[in-house]
Amino acid sequence: MSKTREQSSNTPPPLSIPGRPGFGGHRRGAPIVKPKNFKQTIRRLWHYFGNERKMLSIVFLFILMSAALSLLSPFLIGKAVDAISLDTQVDFHFLEIMVMVLIGAFILDAVLTFLQGWLMAGVSQRIVKRLRAALFKKLQKLPVAFFDKRTHGELMSRLSNDIDNVSSTISQSTTQLMSGVIVISGSLIMMLILSPILTVASLVTVPLVFLLTKTIAKRTSVLFKDQQIQLGKLNGQIEETISGIEVVKAFNHEEKVISEFEEVNQKLREVGLKAQIWSGFLMPIMNVINNLGFAIVAVTGGFLAVENMITVGAIASFITYSRQFVRPLNDLAQIFNMLQSGVAGAERVFEILDEQEEPDDLEDAVALTNPKGHVVFENVSFGYRGDVPILKNVSFESDIGSSTALVGPTGAGKTTIVNLLTRFYDVTEGRILLDGRDIREYTRDSLRSCFGFVLQDTYLFSGTIKENIKYGKPSASDEEVISAAKMANADAFIKRLPKQYETILSENGGNLSQGQRQLIAIARVILAKPAVLILDEATSSIDTRTELHIQEALLSLMEGRTSFIIAHRLNTIRDADRIMVIDNGKIVEQGNHGELMEQQGRYYHMFFNQFKNVEIAVD
Repeated sequence: MSKTREQSSNTPPPLSIPGRPGFGGHRRGAPIVKPKNFKQTIRRLWHYFGNERKMLSIVFLFILMSAALSLLSPFLIGKAVDAISLDTQVDFHFLEIMVMVLIGAFILDAVLTFLQGWLMAGVSQRIVKRLRAALFKKLQKLPVAFFDKRTHGELMSRLSNDIDNVSSTISQSTTQLMSGVIVISGSLIMMLILSPILTVASLVTVPLVFLLTKTIAKRTSVLFKDQQIQLGKLNGQIEETISGIEVVKAFNHEEKVISEFEEVNQKLREVGLKAQIWSGFLMPIMNVINNLGFAIVAVTGGFLAVENMITVGAIASFITYSRQFVRPLNDLAQIFNMLQSGVAGAERVFEILDEQEEPDDLEDAVALTNPKGHVVFENVSFGYRGDVPILKNVSFESDIGSSTALVGPTGAGKTTIVNLLTRFYDVTEGRILLDGRDIREYTRDSLRSCFGFVLQDTYLFSGTIKENIKYGKPSASDEEVISAAKMANADAFIKRLPKQYETILSENGGNLSQGQRQLIAIARVILAKPAVLILDEATSSIDTRTELHIQEALLSLMEGRTSFIIAHRLNTIRDADRIMVIDNGKIVEQGNHGELMEQQGRYYHMFFNQFKNVEIAVD
């Protein structure tokens, strides 16, 4: 059911997602979305690993082996250098062995790195598949009230961006973090073994690295956050302009929107330029600091070599170890930021998974079989929020096969009555009976299967026209589909299409007119043959001539079925058995068209005003 028109406008604004659209990782300097409870989210995420823990053990073993090879290689290089720099003669045999071992170590390291990436990609995708499936399954079980409080964009973000962040974290950040910690620790230990003096000299630049990273990150985080704000304004303006392009052109506002776009675009360029410049400072300055550190090590090592306190090969090994120590150290902050973004994404997913589902059916709930359509409202009161009542002590009875029209101003409570009847919401007070039994005593599936909906906002799924019509009855034959389309007056335009009933519809039937989409929706309900019909402005998007044919089809369909019709155009419900005028959550008038016209009350004035407006329009 679409969001109720009566509900108060208290939904939160669309969530702003940092980073580029569809980008699962994290940009250097971009604002970090931090999780509220890091440890708890990690523990919950760990449960999704399940059988993958054995695979993770293998990956961790590969990481240890790869790190060991990374730590072994500099040591072998030093030995090879020492073999070349012997004063007497070069030990070619030893040198040949070292070169072969180095080549083997490099090849094995490459293979292990490939296997790590390959295995972790599989692990992450399987975990994300289970997480995404759990989230999508959860969305199907949540009540309509949940979707009324959240925008579609926010939910889509959790299914796509947040899940992608989790995937990137599992496949990249975790292995890089483990490998980085091992290599940093191992390199530091080897550096201390080779020369404590050189180790102290090489660590002189480490505080400079942290100071530089902190200073630039502090500046760029503000700039990138401002950039995201300006980008959001630009995207909003583009979407608004494109969506309302006909209005823009009708009022000759092309130059105005261009000027507004250029203003926002200029602000985005300015802040984006500053952000990129400051972000670009990091690596060049970092390289200068690192090279300064290597220079300090080389000079100090030269003095130590002259004093015969260290060999040239040991210096070569030490420089390589220092590179291995500094490189992951520079990346650890960025890796940790990616890890935080991934955990924050998982946390947002878990927030949905923790939402309260629709209450289970009662233990003694029964399936509704052969529904007749006798509906009774007994002293029903309801509010979407406890402090704002929408319906107030509403009581009425609709006999089997009768048609009941609900009219009244927007927000009066018309659609709310339908929402309660279908148990998209449960009543606050009173009860609703269907065929003499409280609807809460039926199973939800069997209850909702007896209703057929034609809403004002038509929704069609991607697929063929035939598949969309059969959505109301998947087992229907082609003959039944065509018969339903003919009753809805849709067969004629469908057969004019190149592939007729096999025509593929784009998103929400975008390649059809609004009226054609409505006809298909009506055909879908006709095919389902429900016991109770709910028509919410069902012909509002159809031209007058087509509306006459649809009215005939609907009258034929409504025969023998209980029907509830929500309409603002009063001429469409003149033949209803009962018309109820709803205002401020109460039934203020009820009766058939003739009776209400004789009373000359609310309905009379509503009908007279509409009829008068039509006359004026014709004149």
